[in-house]
Amino acid sequence: MKTVEWAGDRVRLIDQTRLPWEFVVLDCTDHRQVASAIREMRVRGAPAIGVAAALAVALAARRSAAANRAALLADLADAAEELRLTRPTAVNLFWAIERMKRVIQSAGQDDDNIDPLKAALLAEAEAIATEDEDCCQRIGAHGASVVPQGARILTHCNAGALATVDYGTALGVIRAAHAQGKVAHVYVDETRPLLQGARLTAWELDQAGIPFTLITDNMAGHFLHRGAIDLAVVGSDRIAANGDVANKIGTYSVAVLCKENGVPFYAAAPTSTVDLSLASGEDIPIEERSPAEVTHLAGKRIAPEGIRAANPAFDVTPHRYVTAIITENGVVHPPFGEGLQRVVGAGGRR
Repeated sequence: MKTVEWAGDRVRLIDQTRLPWEFVVLDCTDHRQVASAIREMRVRGAPAIGVAAALAVALAARRSAAANRAALLADLADAAEELRLTRPTAVNLFWAIERMKRVIQSAGQDDDNIDPLKAALLAEAEAIATEDEDCCQRIGAHGASVVPQGARILTHCNAGALATVDYGTALGVIRAAHAQGKVAHVYVDETRPLLQGARLTAWELDQAGIPFTLITDNMAGHFLHRGAIDLAVVGSDRIAANGDVANKIGTYSVAVLCKENGVPFYAAAPTSTVDLSLASGEDIPIEERSPAEVTHLAGKRIAPEGIRAANPAFDVTPHRYVTAIITENGVVHPPFGEGLQRVVGAGGRR
């Protein structure tokens, strides 16, 4: 099944907190359940979060008991605000909600017939999901062009099918390159503290039959220094106008290590992840999550009682460490400013 999808009268998604131990599907029958799933990282990855939020707005419209347009708009405004507050860094969340708001604003003014608006919201949410699948396929095709024959690739966190509707961004590049016979091996960072690399990326690569080795986050430098890695490909949750890239915590370290060892570092993301309103990564909000995600592993305490722990979910990689940014509309090389504007505007997503 797809990571997140509309299932007749509900939003259906894969519970990623249960992988790889068990494959569990959640049926969300109201938008609050979707909001909780986003907040608890049962659905995660910037593109998947955006799609889930759009479907949740459509679900809120379907479930609303409003008898007229004004009451429905009030319900939708409350739902959108609740969804906006779930996670602050991934810009796809806000991008998708804004698309849904534009549908609301362009709807007719007939207070007595709100069914067309409900139908339009569902159609828009499903269009966002379909576009995401197409985007990932195109990202994979563009990204495969930068992968050399016999490549040994390092990736961090999970930017695969589970982070999108299907196929993936960074893993989309790896899948496409593997289909062309280019990939010799993939090195997968475990990605602390929730181990998305160990739990999710490793699971996806195993399912796809792509050869890989799981390593701890602090092993990346060792393998880069020994010449075992030819390039790194990661996803992104927000890209500033100058090419600074926000991604899962630890990405910055990977980029610096790549630069030091002369290894290309690529970020792969749909243009919906590019935030041209932010001049640089300094303006990207960084989500702080519960310290318990650091002090506990799989619900079991691994650190002493009473200690302090920090848990920023993301870091920002300055553009000077980024070799290129791979989007559905092409590969952008430095300087990034003009190139990012071009791909966002080149038949880009609304």
